[in-house]
Amino acid sequence: MSQSNGRLLIWLSFIVALILQAAPWPGEFELFRPSWVLLVAFYWVLALPHRVNVGTALFLGLLWDLMLGSTLGVRGLMMALLCYIVALNFQLIRNLSLWQQAILVACLTLVGKLIEFWAEYLVSVVAFEPERLWAVALNCLLWPWLFLLLRRMRRKFSIR
Repeated sequence: MSQSNGRLLIWLSFIVALILQAAPWPGEFELFRPSWVLLVAFYWVLALPHRVNVGTALFLGLLWDLMLGSTLGVRGLMMALLCYIVALNFQLIRNLSLWQQAILVACLTLVGKLIEFWAEYLVSVVAFEPERLWAVALNCLLWPWLFLLLRRMRRKFSIR
């Protein structure tokens, strides 16, 4: 597959993640909404750090902020910082088992939720809601499945 087709498929996965992020959830399940954009960004930074990097994460985070109508830059900052950590340690993380990676993703997502709260707190009045941390557990459970799905897509279409 050509390089431009691979780039198109990567961006298509990001678009699907943004759509899933924007999809409405019933009120009582809103607390469990996974961070689809963050999970997909983690995968591509791990798989192809030379193509998907901190700049991509910042751009996706800004799109995420625009889509939610929240303070511009909050999720951009969070995604850039977390993807920097993943990119810095991508060789180590690649050698972990899927469940070890899932636990690491849960820890990074927890840090991301705290960064989001901190950044929102600096610019407006917000209250910390511990119930929102249930999404961290769901991200942990989703990571192995999302990882395997995206890896299959990457190998099938020979994205390098």
